[in-house]
Amino acid sequence: MKFSTTFLPALTALVAIALAPAAFANAELAQKKNCMACHAIDKKIVGPAYKDVAAKYAKDKDAVAKLADKIVKGGAGVWGPVPMPANGQVSPAEAKVLAAWVLTAK
Repeated sequence: MKFSTTFLPALTALVAIALAPAAFANAELAQKKNCMACHAIDKKIVGPAYKDVAAKYAKDKDAVAKLADKIVKGGAGVWGPVPMPANGQVSPAEAKVLAAWVLTAK
């Protein structure tokens, strides 16, 4: 299927518009799931700042899946000696939403 040169930019714009309100909702989801107890957008608390996570995984095409898995199962050793505990209250679908949101942090 061949797309016109105006279709792809228009589709990109529509997706951006559709996802813009989701950025606020994802911050609310992070707050609701207690992510913000250990993380902040722009500074290290217990865990790394979200902007640092986004920078570290910026070129990783599998970053959403990797981070979503860590959100649910926990992890250790990537950001120092303090492990991230598993988050059983976060569903795999919510973890993907949160991971995608974290990767947009600046």
